[in-house]
Amino acid sequence: MRHCFFLVGFFFLGCFSLVKAQDKKIVPDTVIIDRDTLVMLGDSLLIPKPVKETFWKTGGTYTLNIQQVTLSNWAAGGTGSFALNTGATLFANFKKDSKVWDTQLTVNLGFNRQNDRAYTTRKTNDNFIFVSNYGRQLSEKLFLTTQLDARTQLVAGYKYFKPAGADQEIRTKISDLLAPGYLQSSTGINYKRTFADKSRLSVIVSPFTGRFTLVMSDSLSKAGAFGVISGENVRAEAGMSLAVGGVDVVLMDNVTWKADLNLFSNYERFGNLVVNFNSLIRMKVNKYISTRIETALIYDEQVLIKQDDGSSKQAIQFQNLINFGISVDF
Repeated sequence: MRHCFFLVGFFFLGCFSLVKAQDKKIVPDTVIIDRDTLVMLGDSLLIPKPVKETFWKTGGTYTLNIQQVTLSNWAAGGTGSFALNTGATLFANFKKDSKVWDTQLTVNLGFNRQNDRAYTTRKTNDNFIFVSNYGRQLSEKLFLTTQLDARTQLVAGYKYFKPAGADQEIRTKISDLLAPGYLQSSTGINYKRTFADKSRLSVIVSPFTGRFTLVMSDSLSKAGAFGVISGENVRAEAGMSLAVGGVDVVLMDNVTWKADLNLFSNYERFGNLVVNFNSLIRMKVNKYISTRIETALIYDEQVLIKQDDGSSKQAIQFQNLINFGISVDF
C-alpha cells in the first residue's frame, strides 16, 4: 500500500513540475558587440529571418456586364437584344530609393446585338490606353518624370445611316485598329501627393512633348482622316502638355472616383488644345458586385466628325456608360 501512495505522490509531483515548466518564460539574452545587437538563447545565437524587401506592387480590376432581353408574342411590343461590356485594368508600380516607375494598361470592349436591323451586332465601347511614368525624386512631392501615353482601339468602328429613299441602313468605316492611334511622349515636373484616405493626386507639367497621330488604314489615310495629310500615315506635332490624375478619391462610404485629364497644345497653334478626359465613379456593393459610371470626353480640332447630313465638322466626342455587374480586384 505504501508503494501505491508513493507512486501516486510521485505522479502528482511530476505533473506539477511540468505545469510550472510550461508557465516559465524563456527570455533570450542580448549581447552588443561592436554596436551590433546579437540575440542569444543559452549558448545558441538566434538569427532572425531576413525580411525580403519588395519594390513592385501589381494588381488590377476585371469587369463584366451582360444584359439580355428576350420577347416572344409580347403584346406591348419591343425588340429582343443582347449587350455585353467587359474590360480590365492592370497596373505595375515600382519604387526604390529615388526611382519611381508607374505603369497602367486599360482595355475595354463592348457590343450589342439586335436581330431586327441590317447590321445586327454593333460596337458600343472600345478603347486601349497604356500610360507609363518613370521619374526621379527631387523632393518630397516633386519628381522629374518622363511619360509615355499610347491610345487606340481594338476593332473597326462604323457610321450607320439610312440614305434618302433607302429601306435599310448602310455603314461606312470611320476608324480601326491604330486608325487612329495616338502616341505621346513628354518630360517635365511631376507633383505627387498621397492623402490620409489613401487617395492620390498627380500633376505633370511638360514643356517638352511630342505627339504622333497614326492612321494605319489605307482607306482612312487616303481620306485624310484624323488630321493626317492624304496618303500619309503619321502626323507629328511638338508642343507642351498638362496631365492631371486623381486615384481612389473617396466620395463617401464604398464610393470612389478616379479621373485623368490630358491637355496638349501644339506650338504652331499654341492655345488650341487637344483634350482627353476620363472619369470613373465606382459604387461597390460587395467584393464582387459594383456599379460603374464611366465618362469619356475628347476634343481635337484636327478630327472632323461626320454628321447625319453627310457633312463633317469639329465636335466634342462624348461617351457615357452606366454598368452594373461583376467587378473583381486582384
